[in-house]
Amino acid sequence: MVDVAAAAGLSAETLRKIETGRAPTPAFFTVAALAGALGLSLDEVATPATPPGAATESAVA
Repeated sequence: MVDVAAAAGLSAETLRKIETGRAPTPAFFTVAALAGALGLSLDEVATPATPPGAATESAVA
């Protein structure tokens, strides 16, 4: 956690707050910095994850 926070230019406490929900709506620039530190595009971050076991559109049709 400390390495990711440092790579994103954030404090470990800020990252802890985001992870625990004490900072439920981080600023766009915070999200962008975390995405960059994790090697993710903003498109990947913005795409909702499909919960395990959830049906997909093609499986329903």
